[in-house]
Amino acid sequence: MISLNVNDQNFDIDADPDMPLLWAIRDLVGLTGTKYGCGVAQCGACVVHLNGEAVRSCITKVSRARGQKIRTIEGLSKNNDHPLQLAWNEVNVPQCGYCHSGQLMSAAVLLRENPNPSDADIDQAMAGNICRCGTYLRIRKAIHLAAELQKKGETKG
Repeated sequence: MISLNVNDQNFDIDADPDMPLLWAIRDLVGLTGTKYGCGVAQCGACVVHLNGEAVRSCITKVSRARGQKIRTIEGLSKNNDHPLQLAWNEVNVPQCGYCHSGQLMSAAVLLRENPNPSDADIDQAMAGNICRCGTYLRIRKAIHLAAELQKKGETKG
């Protein structure tokens, strides 16, 4: 048995220590917001936070997550009121939406580390997140809006 702390809840799972964290989260814990995209850490659809760090859960072994805090898109906010979630809706970022849980999780780390990012900062931080629909300009706009919302303290997050 492996104990995981996912979104501040403890789960004891019966998993091979080499199982990708993605499958433990989706199949054993039952949180399906984290998506499988490529399986080789190239697209970013599977990004979760491990002790606050953005990691690709498709290549992160479940044994690495033991004893650490895992945050998935379901745990980004309690009421979908994180500044990024509000900005994503305001700017109408998603088209198909498949990549956006990973996009949001990567952007959350960016804004925590750099609350006033430039376009170049955003482009660099988000470069590893692929959007097949090509909503990159809206993603950048939403990140800037979320940064403004955070500064004004108008939202939780």
